[in-house]
Amino acid sequence: MMFYEETRKQMEKLGLPSGDRYDLPTSTKRFPDGAQFRIECPTVNTPECMRALVETAWKEYGVHVNKIDETYGIVRHTTKDIKEYIAIAKDWGVELNMSVGPRAVYDIGATVHSSQGVRVGYRLRGMENVIRAIEDVKRVCDMGVRGIICYDEGMLWVMDELRKAGDLPSDLKIKLSAHMGACNPASFKLFEKLGADTINPIRDLTLEMLAALREAVDVPIDLHTDNPPASGGFIRTYDAPDMVRIVSPVYLKMGNSAVAAHGMKTSAQDGKNMAAQVNRIHETIMTYYPEAKQSEPGQPDMAIPK
Repeated sequence: MMFYEETRKQMEKLGLPSGDRYDLPTSTKRFPDGAQFRIECPTVNTPECMRALVETAWKEYGVHVNKIDETYGIVRHTTKDIKEYIAIAKDWGVELNMSVGPRAVYDIGATVHSSQGVRVGYRLRGMENVIRAIEDVKRVCDMGVRGIICYDEGMLWVMDELRKAGDLPSDLKIKLSAHMGACNPASFKLFEKLGADTINPIRDLTLEMLAALREAVDVPIDLHTDNPPASGGFIRTYDAPDMVRIVSPVYLKMGNSAVAAHGMKTSAQDGKNMAAQVNRIHETIMTYYPEAKQSEPGQPDMAIPK
């Protein structure tokens, strides 16, 4: 028996699922190359960490990393560092996402550091910070970066409008961060309409909840398979095969349990430790779901620097 039938039918008319999908249906949606999943590694916050990560993952474990996320903030990197990130991404056919620098934790406002700060997240405070955030994006786009991590729904809308107007590159990919707090199909549908190319939900959603997210949107979904202690310490190794099956097309975010927190500077050794965790998750997927298909490096739809 199902309760609340009238409201469930109203949700379906809006293009939303009638509830969380307890039947865990297999997704038939795919990346443009036909693949179901890609491997994404966040908190790759130095070029040294990036190089060690992608090289170790391939040379020691035979696993390709499809995307890395720099989360320290564009504003905090030298031009030399950014160019090195870009060079590594080109050499390995890896998507490069760089995160907007101006955001709440770098601003002078105190709210984000208070007990209420969790409600602010990394959102932008005032119009001047929106302007400065766009300047941050333009800086790396001019150098060839084509992937941006966004932390503010207003910023998402602005970037999409500038992209459509030709003021930002038409091939720019916008990833919505988990720090936005997206956690239900309605918010996912809204963010897709606002221009997000991939959306990262909060880290502790059940498989049933994730299946409902997939029903609501067509864009790829980014899912953490493991996390550092600072963001809950969840290690969902044995959820990974089901994540691929029910959420495809999905970016599986691997390796973060090897570091203490998001947003920290990471070393070459951190990159090697991340690669080992990537291998552990990938090995589990291939053991239990061997027919699952991962994208090869350098696909045309990836956010690879120009």
